[in-house]
Amino acid sequence: MNVREAVQTFDEAQPSPLEHGPSLIERAARTASVAAAEADGVDRDASFPHKAFEAAREQRLLGVMIPVEFGGFGASIHDVTDICYTLGRACASTAMIYAMHQTKVACIIRHGHGIPWMETMMRRVARDQWLLASSTTEGQNGGNIRASAAAVDHAGDTVSLVRDATVISYGAQADGLVTIARRATEAAASDQVLLALAKDDYSLKQTQGWETLGMRGTCSTGFELKVDCPTDRVFPEAYDKIHAQTMTPFAHLCWSSTWAGIAAASVTRAQAFVRKAARNSGGQMPPAAAHFTAAKMSLAKLRALIAANLDAFARAEHDERALSSLDFQSSITLLKVQASELAVETVMHAMRTAGLAGYRNDGEFTMGRHLRDVLSSPIMINNDRILANAATATLMSGTPTSLRD
Repeated sequence: MNVREAVQTFDEAQPSPLEHGPSLIERAARTASVAAAEADGVDRDASFPHKAFEAAREQRLLGVMIPVEFGGFGASIHDVTDICYTLGRACASTAMIYAMHQTKVACIIRHGHGIPWMETMMRRVARDQWLLASSTTEGQNGGNIRASAAAVDHAGDTVSLVRDATVISYGAQADGLVTIARRATEAAASDQVLLALAKDDYSLKQTQGWETLGMRGTCSTGFELKVDCPTDRVFPEAYDKIHAQTMTPFAHLCWSSTWAGIAAASVTRAQAFVRKAARNSGGQMPPAAAHFTAAKMSLAKLRALIAANLDAFARAEHDERALSSLDFQSSITLLKVQASELAVETVMHAMRTAGLAGYRNDGEFTMGRHLRDVLSSPIMINNDRILANAATATLMSGTPTSLRD
């Protein structure tokens, strides 16, 4: 019996923790209500959304994906992306932090079974609702996470690492950290390993601030990261496998769902504006109502794109060959590009629907925060870098011969 079958057998034998409590979407809605109430303050002050994550912990949302055997809910990728979407409609920073956290949790779940330390981390995330941060960007690599400068130094049963981490989102607020590094000092930049660390395993010294246009509550400051920990913090599997099978799919699906939530929030405000304008003018549509139709169409395309990729990943989730296929890797990689562009397009159409009422910051239809937050989406792992890196793979991928291929 493999791990998946063992977990499934256990789940069938045990009552789901959700059977006697609120559903995941109810838990997400409660958290989103708190997040929405502090969203403007989080944006204005560039402060971590503490109240939102207090609520998320109360609702046990941080450990939803942890298997039931380790104390979690055993939630699916569909469940997690729905939560990202719900939170994205309330507070972009809250949703993006949640999306990044769940991506790291997914790596531990999918590649940590049978490893005592990784299973301990799963239990801590479920029981204590640990929030996990990520350190993947360093030095001057421009966001190329498939090449590491810092290397793991081995000394008996311990390892150490010093990393110029130019961005660690919510690093100061996290309970643990997942980071990548070269396997050893003599290893090539692309020969990488992944480490899962508790707070006692590392120290952070801030080197940069975070004064940005949007996503201000993610507190994505720069740090010098120093690691000194037991060797069992290092995943046995090579990072290239983890990156292709888990890190990229979960990141792109969760990020895209967050951006879709931001876009949906802007469409909701645009709709309210159009309805109010029509009521005040005896049913006559405002001049920019056509932009509302365009916003709805763009949001529909965005949601359909995410749904198609979600279903494709769910079908291939436990099939290493399918996950490694050229078609899947191209599709899941380009999802980030397409979703970010559609999200920006949607929010722009929504703002143009409301005109000055959407542009100003002090009215009921304001969309400035939504636009500033969503403009981060093409910049996160820059779209130009992704398109350039994907050029060879897309040339090798065939053109479908039918609509259902």
